[in-house]
Amino acid sequence: MKKHIKSANPYMPLWEHVPDGEPRVFEHNNEKRVYVYGSHDTEKTQYCGRDYVVWSAPVDDLTDWTYHGVAYSTHYDSILYAPDVVKRGDTYYMYAAEKCGSLIVVASSKSPTGPFENPVETKLGFDPGILVDDDNRVYAYWGGCAAPCYIAELMDDMVTIREETLVSNPLGHSTCPWDSVDDGHISFEDGFFEASSPRKVMGKYVYIYSKRYEVPVPELGVFEPNNGFLSYRVSDTPFGPFKEGGDISYNGGEILKNDDGTGTMTYRWGNNHGSLACINDKWYIFYHRQTGVNEYSRQAMVEPVDVAMDSHGRLYIGNITYKDGEPVSSGPVEMTSQGPNINGIDAYSWISAGYACHIYGGKKNAYIMPGYEMRDDISTPVVDISDGTTVGFRYLQFGNNAPGTVTVQVDSNRAVTVKVRIDSYRGRVIAGLQFNGDETELTVPLLAGIIGKHAVYFEFNCKDENESISFNRFTFD
Repeated sequence: MKKHIKSANPYMPLWEHVPDGEPRVFEHNNEKRVYVYGSHDTEKTQYCGRDYVVWSAPVDDLTDWTYHGVAYSTHYDSILYAPDVVKRGDTYYMYAAEKCGSLIVVASSKSPTGPFENPVETKLGFDPGILVDDDNRVYAYWGGCAAPCYIAELMDDMVTIREETLVSNPLGHSTCPWDSVDDGHISFEDGFFEASSPRKVMGKYVYIYSKRYEVPVPELGVFEPNNGFLSYRVSDTPFGPFKEGGDISYNGGEILKNDDGTGTMTYRWGNNHGSLACINDKWYIFYHRQTGVNEYSRQAMVEPVDVAMDSHGRLYIGNITYKDGEPVSSGPVEMTSQGPNINGIDAYSWISAGYACHIYGGKKNAYIMPGYEMRDDISTPVVDISDGTTVGFRYLQFGNNAPGTVTVQVDSNRAVTVKVRIDSYRGRVIAGLQFNGDETELTVPLLAGIIGKHAVYFEFNCKDENESISFNRFTFD
């Protein structure tokens, strides 16, 4: 029986909705694994939920994720926002964001999967990020756009702030959609929005955060305020000054390059939160994307990134450009469907439309329908597709033997033509399917051979401009 792709991008099952993922590599019981801790979009009508779940994978296979269940549930009958977890000594500490992030408590466990128990209230604030330094000293970072961001050292109890170390506004913050007060620290350069996540990289202190762009970024198709970025700044000390940063991740999908040098987004961007992790000597950025029609059904995503330092000690993270072997600039890595499958998704498995990283064009705003049924073969369709919509996947792996056919599943009551293209949404057509409104699945021969790794796009055309098509899944044979 043909298998169903899982652990692509998103790397958790399509029924799971864990945003704000903070990755941590822990060695426990003589096994080294990467653990992801995030909030949990289970409320469906508002952000997050009332528990945290834990997923992990072996460091040598980021396509093999295990669900460990609920690690912490609210103790205050409240919604839990983004947490963080660190290990100090033989104890794991979870900084849980109770009451929608307005109350941070520290719970502990002897296991990275919990349960995390005995929560103690702290004076930390929104979106806490914790750094256990090489000398075992502990630093907390927190804040949001409506208030300054802060850094402080914690005492050995992992709870109490060393008040004399408290630093406010280590980054200038962005404007805030719900609070227009200008406190003199608004910055177009730093643009701190939320999602503090400190990391130590090549001896440098790296402040990873969600940046809100107030000025256009034309090459990425950004012309209005946008906080879909994970960005970073760098310092030689835990407290700053932070400088010389850039962008690591942007969740606006594939960026189409226009002739005038501008870009066009192909996925509905939204808030972003995550962090950097070195796993088995390779670097990855963990972030999230949106599904549905709001920000209440987000999914965990991951991409490999490059990390390098130039001869002057400047650190570059993301998609790095080199000149004569020296890093000279960096930008956000591309958003893909493959995630940890760095050689591409197996084209000969069933691939859900829910792995699309490109949904573009048409008369309607097509989107991925969230799914919550806990099945390995779940497929989350792209819905509200209309005439001219393209749905793309980067990347598929076809191997050395060219497939002979492609099978596509759609749902439409009227005639629909589907063109299958490779490498670009305007690329070479390798198959054409004609649905007459009665069938939901068609298999047709390919018009050309294809081997190796390619992006694949499905272009939908129908005579009725008001038609709403649902695209479920596809496979090659």
